Amino acid sequence: MQLTAPAGSRTGVRDTDGMAVASFILGLLGLLVLNVVLGPIAIVLATVALVRGTKRRGRAALGLTLGIADLVVLAAFMQADSTVSWSF
Repeated sequence: MQLTAPAGSRTGVRDTDGMAVASFILGLLGLLVLNVVLGPIAIVLATVALVRGTKRRGRAALGLTLGIADLVVLAAFMQADSTVSWSF
């Protein structure tokens, strides 16, 4: 019985490709809702995917850019509203 993956298969690449796609989707969603949460998550996932050598470098770079844009949008809204939190 073999409990580990065979030496010839690389499961890590598939995981990093998933991280790249997830960072892109979360960064895109973060522009619309919950940018204070989804932006940093997109940044972390994109950075990890790029460091681990994903095949989807463009998607990870877009996720990183969108995650940063989420935080910029948040800062712009906070500056325009002159507050740190939203009023409901």
